[in-house]
Amino acid sequence: MAEQLHLSPRYLSDLLRQETGKTALELIHLALISEAKNSLRLGNQTVSEIAYELGFENSSYFARLFKKQTGMTPVEYRKAQLN
Repeated sequence: MAEQLHLSPRYLSDLLRQETGKTALELIHLALISEAKNSLRLGNQTVSEIAYELGFENSSYFARLFKKQTGMTPVEYRKAQLN
């Protein structure tokens, strides 16, 4: 993204932190978790398939990140949305 904006990655990260209070990586994680929530609500894919689709090579890392961001595992989130 920084390259497309003709900025250095460090400068872009500094700008994002200054404007949002979050690093570029934190913002990317928030966007990925938002996409994951949408996919989990649909219920068509397994958690592993969703993780892989979002670019995670390790579904357990995805599950840990999801739980850190939402307070529940992807499976718990899906069950809560279906009820």
